[in-house]
Amino acid sequence: MTAYPQLLQTVLDTTRPRELAEFYRQLLGLSYRPGDEPPQEGGVDDEKDWLVLRDAAGAARLAFQRVAELPPTTWPRSDIPMQMHLDCTVPDVQELHRQRARAESLGARMLLDRHDDAKEPLYVLADPSGHPFCIFVA
Repeated sequence: MTAYPQLLQTVLDTTRPRELAEFYRQLLGLSYRPGDEPPQEGGVDDEKDWLVLRDAAGAARLAFQRVAELPPTTWPRSDIPMQMHLDCTVPDVQELHRQRARAESLGARMLLDRHDDAKEPLYVLADPSGHPFCIFVA
């Protein structure tokens, strides 16, 4: 028995679970839970409504749940708030720039560029479904 519930994973709503899972799989170096892998070349994706990505030790990290529609956040305006976001860290500014370029090559788009902040250089980007995430120097 534990004194507290244990956090299993973070679940992101999306209209395209496979596309968003692939984005984060490549960005973060995660792998699919057995049975959630994409079909082999030429195979048909069964359009799963729920996919899970795990870390190298096999722990669930991110899950992707299909929703019918997902209005994108208007952050930094408050019309449709961010509600949640993921924080990712890198060791230095050179790696910050490299990871920004990688994220954009995978389909992310820039929301806020604060790479020149002396105290906390960072980028806020949106994933292909519009969820904001930060990459910053820790």
